[in-house]
Order: sequence, then C-alpha cells, then structure tokens
Amino acid sequence: MSQWIDQESRYYMHTGRRQPVVLTRGQGTRVWDEDGKEYLDFVAGWAVNTLGHCSPVLVEAIKEQAETLIQTSNQFYTVPQLKLAELLVKHSALDKVFFCNSGAEAIEGSIKLARKYGRQRLNGAFEIIAADNSFHGRTLTAVTATGNPHYNEQFAPLPPGFLHVPFGDLDALMGATSDSTCAVLLEPVQGEGGVNVPPPDYFRGVRDWCDQKGILLMLDEIQTGVGRLGTLFGYEQFGIEPDVMALAKGLGGGVPIGAFLTKECCDVLEPGDHGTTFGGNPLACAGAYAIFRYVVEEQPAELGGAGVAAHADRMGERLRAGLEAIRARHETLVKEVRGMGLLLALEFHEEIAPKAVTACNGEGLLLNPVRPNALRFMPPLNISPEEVDEGLARLDRALASL
Repeated sequence: MSQWIDQESRYYMHTGRRQPVVLTRGQGTRVWDEDGKEYLDFVAGWAVNTLGHCSPVLVEAIKEQAETLIQTSNQFYTVPQLKLAELLVKHSALDKVFFCNSGAEAIEGSIKLARKYGRQRLNGAFEIIAADNSFHGRTLTAVTATGNPHYNEQFAPLPPGFLHVPFGDLDALMGATSDSTCAVLLEPVQGEGGVNVPPPDYFRGVRDWCDQKGILLMLDEIQTGVGRLGTLFGYEQFGIEPDVMALAKGLGGGVPIGAFLTKECCDVLEPGDHGTTFGGNPLACAGAYAIFRYVVEEQPAELGGAGVAAHADRMGERLRAGLEAIRARHETLVKEVRGMGLLLALEFHEEIAPKAVTACNGEGLLLNPVRPNALRFMPPLNISPEEVDEGLARLDRALASL
C-alpha cells in the first residue's frame, strides 16, 4: 500500500470512496501517479478542469494575482471580482451576480433569493420543486433539494419546503405546483444522477409554466455551464432563459469558485441578506476571469480555430460515436450511451461500473462510476481528437478484460 493511502486512512475522515491512485502531477488531459504511471483523465476534477491540468491560461493568471493581492474581504471593491462579474453578465441572459466558493454555496444563495422572492412577491410562498435523481450539493439545504434519499436520509430532520417530481415529467411538475410554490430548481442535464437528458420540449414547457404561475425558474448549471454541453450555458441547448442560475466547477478551471446569477427583476437581496468571507476573492476571480474569457473570446489554432464550446461539441460527438461503437462490440455488457457535449455516460446491463473503473485504471484511463451500472465521461473541453481516440482504445481494452 502507498504510504499516502495509509496516511489517508489514519488521518482523513472516510467520507468518500477513492480510487487507489495517488496523483502527483498533471498537464492538459494527462496526469501521473506517484510511480510515474501516465493516465488520460476523463474525470477532470468532476468537470472542473475546463482547459485541463495546469493550463498556462490559469497558471499565469493566478501567479500574477498571487503576487499582487490574494484576499481582502467584500467590505472593499476589488478589480478581478468586478471584471469577472461584467464578463459573466455580458455573456449570459442574467443581469446580476454574486460570487461564493462552491456549487453548494451557489445553490444556497439561489434558495435564499427564491425564498425572499416568494415572501415579497408571492404572498409568502416558500416551496421549491426539484427533480428526482437530482444533485445540488452537500450542505444541509442543498442536500435536501437533492432528489436522492441516499444523500440526505441520514441527516433528518431536513429543512421543509422541498418537493420532488420525476425529471422530464412536465405534468408531474405542474401537478406539484401550488400557491406555496416560489420556484422550480432543475439541472439542464442531470450529472450525478447518471447523465440524464430531458425530453426535447421539456424545458420550454417548464419555462412557460413558470411564467404562467409567476414563479422562478432556477437552473443548476454547476456541471453543465461554461461550455460543457457544447454551448456556453446549458440553457441555450433548450431555447430558454432562466431567472436564476448557479455556476461553479468549470467556471474556475481548477480554482475554487461558485456564483449565482439572477435577472434584475428577481434581484430581491439587500445588504445584510447574504455574504461571504472568501467568496469572490481576488485570486479566485482572477483565475476564473482568465478561464471564462478564454472560453468566450478565444479561437485557438490548436482547437481548429473554433471556440472552446464549439470544440467541446465536436469532441463530444466524436466521443459519443466511439462509445456507440464500443457498445456494439460489447453489447452483452453495455446497454446505452447518453448525454450531451462532453458530459456523457455509458450504462451497463449490470452493476459492474466499479469493476470497469478498476480495469480502466489498469489501462491508464480515469473515469467516474457515477452509478453502480454507469460510467461518466467529462474530460477537459480542449481535449484533442487524438486523446479522444486514445481514451476510447483504452476503454475498449478494459471492457474486453471483463
């Protein structure tokens, strides 16, 4: 056993199931373990490493900012925070932004905004409708919004005011709406739930229903935002605009940052309603600004002259086609390929995902067993065609060994 794995067992709370791999270095789509073994990383920090590991875009930005100003507090104005705020608003359908440290915090802020909106505008309405199999974070309120008892049943009593309906079922959502409803909270594509894609017209129907009832449509784009689905934001795939949107993960490209944005007409938060010590600090905002600006403005030659989101869309099609070919070759193992952009899943007929991940580790491919019967693929958005093909070849060999 590695000394580091032994040290983890002695000192670290056992709250997650780790792969027996100690990573020590990363560059682009590749990482190396303590023994020098090389892997293709198709986990990318759980869809965090937008431009891969140690991207020069991010490294230079945080290096320069670390030598300038790391942390003050939100008692003062800082330039990186306001530059990032302007860039996000200009390139989204939202008008105002608040920065925090993580996706769970972004969801917490969104829920607080919705609750106050219901108090002020909807006669005290406070309930939020979310979806079965959703995932919205690990804080107590965010995990209550999460539509999977596995994540929250050990922490009862849970905060009241959350209802869950089947994802993609508009009739069920409409039936759950009452005078107590202030908002609907959904992921454009459910990530942790197994990479579940809704029916094509679902979100148009949800948007129309929220408009009809005067309630907020809040989108959790923590995993789907910043190019992951092949457009800058997931809502663009469905031809709608949210009232509130939560971001994190790929926004910082590896630097911890979260954000929630809102339409100006829904901006009910006032001084004292919400706050954060570290959220929006200069270091994190400088890194996120560099990543987000690159995603929305650059069309680098190494991506074929396309923007990052467009490249992710093309690589997603390439990866999906390769996974479909693997499904055909291993039809006794593989049931389905699903997802959008560079957020894809391979579902098995049986609960063999942990064994498949172990086999992939052996072949030098890192994947996430998002469900006992499914693997999740979420590589860096600037992955090359050659790396896609190499990853598919390693997966193919791993599945053949099963």
